[in-house]
Amino acid sequence: MADTAPPAREPRPGFALTPSRGKFTIHNGPSYRATAPGDIRTGIWVLDRHCNGMGFLHGGMVSAFADSALAWAVFSATQKMSVTIKLTLEFMEIVREGEWLEAHPEVTSIDGDFIHVHARIVKEDGGLAALAHAVFRSVRRGPSNRA
Repeated sequence: MADTAPPAREPRPGFALTPSRGKFTIHNGPSYRATAPGDIRTGIWVLDRHCNGMGFLHGGMVSAFADSALAWAVFSATQKMSVTIKLTLEFMEIVREGEWLEAHPEVTSIDGDFIHVHARIVKEDGGLAALAHAVFRSVRRGPSNRA
């Protein structure tokens, strides 16, 4: 399987296709990152495969999207790979297929290897779809591990 998937739709202005990080990302994407320096927003078009049986964005997809966007914010702040230690979400509004969704993350503190971050998950009409809060731990790549 190739490590890239063609974009379903063109990204919003100021966003570019996010490079793939493997099969999970390919299946759940495509996602897009803001291109302006210092802008760490991530966006996604909600596709049919992202939706639940009721026709709106599945909570698990919101979680996967938030986790990825928060990890990008952590990497942007630390320049280190990290793993999710804790992720909590509060679901606020329904998101329908075809809508553009953005994560607006902010790193709130760095305590050694632990990074605290949160994000507002915002719909294209400005509505708040979810709030995400997470703790990540930075990891060091070494000869004996891949993480």
